[in-house]
Amino acid sequence: MKVRRAVITAAARNQRAIPLQMMFDRDGRQKPVINIIVEETLSAGVEDIGIVVCPEDEAAYKEAAGEHAGRLSFFHQCEPLGYGHAVYCAREFTGDEPFLHLISDHVYVSSGDAGCARQLVEVAEGRSCSVSGVQATRENLLPYFGAVGGRRVPGTKDLYQIEQVVEKPTPTEAEQTLAVPGLRAGHYLCFFGMHVLSPTVMEILGRHVEAGKGERPVLLSPVLDELARREQYLALEAKGRRYPVDVRYGLLYAQLAMALSGRDREEVLAGVCELLAQRELAGAGEGRK
Repeated sequence: MKVRRAVITAAARNQRAIPLQMMFDRDGRQKPVINIIVEETLSAGVEDIGIVVCPEDEAAYKEAAGEHAGRLSFFHQCEPLGYGHAVYCAREFTGDEPFLHLISDHVYVSSGDAGCARQLVEVAEGRSCSVSGVQATRENLLPYFGAVGGRRVPGTKDLYQIEQVVEKPTPTEAEQTLAVPGLRAGHYLCFFGMHVLSPTVMEILGRHVEAGKGERPVLLSPVLDELARREQYLALEAKGRRYPVDVRYGLLYAQLAMALSGRDREEVLAGVCELLAQRELAGAGEGRK
């Protein structure tokens, strides 16, 4: 397996402007979120990138991509028919090849030398199968993510054989069907927003899109659940963290995580400590009045 192409989805109607917001990368350079995600993708060795957008957003994304615009192809999701349908819009681009897939409203911060996407691609190419990034997640966050159940691959610490995929399970459902031996109590393996997927996924998506006939959204999690029953499908607990920027204070947390992992770490840390100290002193002053 050689992963040469990537698909980034950015067509969700309530999130399409989020990747165009500005933040600073690890080197202190200001750029749009989508630019940071494209660079994460290129660091994995991908040659061509397709971005799925609403038709009217293509020009804005081309501009935001800056120097990387020439590496991008754009595909339109003209109707809001779901996440799975958005991925399927790039089917001619991926053809019969495996592809890296990222969502455009997550920022990834690696804790090692290799980026999170690079880690995922290396496992997928080494194991010749689909691999999804996962992160151990507290049960109170289950409403925000798809989750997987399975078992650890023998001889590994961070690799799991996926047996089941459930979209945004309830805590009760997760406890009954998605518990993974070795995880802390109350934690489950939730999607990272990053996958390497075999061509089988597009085949399954095609059937789901046809069955939906444009009348109901096509989700990705049921497709991945079927994938787990058809062929080997692994989950990698990547060395890094995902930061959704579409949630409350998400962009703030993502920016802090990026800054504290970069060259200006000491400066940012000192600024945060000073801010907290000022708040503490202000609170103490109010208490004495």
